[in-house]
Amino acid sequence: MEEIDLKDRKILYELDLNCRQSNSQIGKKVGLSRKVVDYRIKRMQDEGIIKNFWASINTFKLGYDVFRIYITLQYVSSDVKKQIVKHFTDYKNTWAIKSAKGEINLAAVIWVKNNYEFYQFWDETLDRFEDYFAKTIISVYIKAFCYKKSYLLPDKKETNNREMYRLQSGIEPYKIDEIDYKILNEIALNARIPLIELSGKLGCSSQTIKYRLKNLEKSDVIQAYRVNIEYSKIGLQHFKLDIYLSEHKKKNTIWNYLKEKPFSEYLNVTVGWCDLEPEFILKNVEDLDNIFNELEKKFPKSIKKWNFWITEESYKERTIPEL
Repeated sequence: MEEIDLKDRKILYELDLNCRQSNSQIGKKVGLSRKVVDYRIKRMQDEGIIKNFWASINTFKLGYDVFRIYITLQYVSSDVKKQIVKHFTDYKNTWAIKSAKGEINLAAVIWVKNNYEFYQFWDETLDRFEDYFAKTIISVYIKAFCYKKSYLLPDKKETNNREMYRLQSGIEPYKIDEIDYKILNEIALNARIPLIELSGKLGCSSQTIKYRLKNLEKSDVIQAYRVNIEYSKIGLQHFKLDIYLSEHKKKNTIWNYLKEKPFSEYLNVTVGWCDLEPEFILKNVEDLDNIFNELEKKFPKSIKKWNFWITEESYKERTIPEL
């Protein structure tokens, strides 16, 4: 585990709000000079705390829908698992593929233009790997609420205005052209790329790139420029919860309670799985137990059962299908 102080945490927090802001701007907000911010960001990159800078792209606005696949594996050697993971990572429409400790061994999130496109991919997947799947569950991803990384600032009491943005299916598509898509393709995993470098790659002027980025932001295609943190390096873990309710009408009440908590990073809505799907950033399982005991006390008899799993490894995270 790497040691980071409060200044490092503040830098990470600011980078997640908008990683395209300059180091001078970040320095003014956290009380450091630009050179010190430069040094600290470089150090955290070298130590593997900062994995990369990414753009949250609202691909629903580009006419895509999302299917999610949960897989429990069986009879799988390390070589076979690599083949399965490669199958998903190589597919250009894969948003995310992760391994986990818990009831689920692999979770894949897939962008599709239509149901038949998903059917074709899933049919091919089963032809190749069905013998290694003990159980598979497919759900439709409907909505996600994304919250600020308040857990980085333990002394900052944030309850209101924690939501950064939300993703939602069923919205009116926004038309983009080839140049727009190429811009999105580049910033998806390199959101801090300088305009001059981006213009060189795409053969457009930096002024054109800047104008197009602004339009994509205004149209809500680009929702945020964020930082990807390796939680294990700073003593934290990513927990995904699956909560099944005995009183479905309490869903929104519990939801509103959870969204104010600093450890809540995402709250997901799907069809075909559980009732509530929060994602927490915590130190350990003991912290998770404490949270759930608090939930049971506050909402007695509302929760039927719950499961959790811990993200083991993330093989791919990309908020737009690859070119």
